[in-house]
Amino acid sequence: MKILITGATGFIGQHLVQRLLDHGDDVSILVRTTSQTDTIPKEVSIITLPETQNELEEIFKRERFDGVVHLASLYLMSHTPEDIESLIDSNVKFGTKIINAATTAGVTFFINTGSFVQHFESRPYSPTNLYAATKQAFQDICQYYAETTNTIILTLELYNTFGPGDTRPKLFNLWSNAIKEGKTLEMSPGEQIIDISYIDNVIDGYLLAIEHATSNNAKSFTGHSYTLMSPERMTLKKLAKMFAKGVKGDLKINFGGFPYRDRETMIPMDKGEILPGWSPKVSLLEGIQRSFLNK
Repeated sequence: MKILITGATGFIGQHLVQRLLDHGDDVSILVRTTSQTDTIPKEVSIITLPETQNELEEIFKRERFDGVVHLASLYLMSHTPEDIESLIDSNVKFGTKIINAATTAGVTFFINTGSFVQHFESRPYSPTNLYAATKQAFQDICQYYAETTNTIILTLELYNTFGPGDTRPKLFNLWSNAIKEGKTLEMSPGEQIIDISYIDNVIDGYLLAIEHATSNNAKSFTGHSYTLMSPERMTLKKLAKMFAKGVKGDLKINFGGFPYRDRETMIPMDKGEILPGWSPKVSLLEGIQRSFLNK
């Protein structure tokens, strides 16, 4: 298949690009002029976002993509007034341009990416922050196109992710660095539940979503949102013990060193529908060892 990916230079995007190439797919990526593409494999076609919507529509008509996987987003845990325009531009406006061009050109499928932070206290919708609100806004826009076009449109709502090559300042990288440096970390009391998945399991979810969206039963998936909820959820305290065991390191944490954040997610969304047929193949401990043991 010929597949276009947005957000391909990010952690999840880079892994998805490689898996699709390994699968034999024809992969293109859509990037802004400011994007760094040095790590993109040479087999990938790089398309720069044009200045006008008409030009974008023409690209889609000319390229005749089978589908789009939309990963691009701007994540901010909290925002300042100066961040508002960037959040809306990246998480609402950009995606709307893409999905309009995709559906106008008649692509077979469009897979959107949502987040568990759209569901504070596991509510059907309650944004944890403005980022979550912008993600929901675009998901609502996707629903319009799902109901008014023939493109199969579905959303995968992700939790935390990790794996090899992850340079983001995320939890496991923080812990790994603390072990190497012999630091004691100050953290919250640690009773919040963490849902975190190894990257290969997450990519399996995207590939399965593509299968569903191109199957004889594809119409039953359009307009729906699915999760990739881990069966190995645990408190932050227990996760720290597993991490230390997996990397055979001495992880020193002062739990309760500072309070929980405002609108801290104590129990990540647990009422969503898991993507049919998906389950993790790599356990959490094995994923930790693959990513951090002897690194």
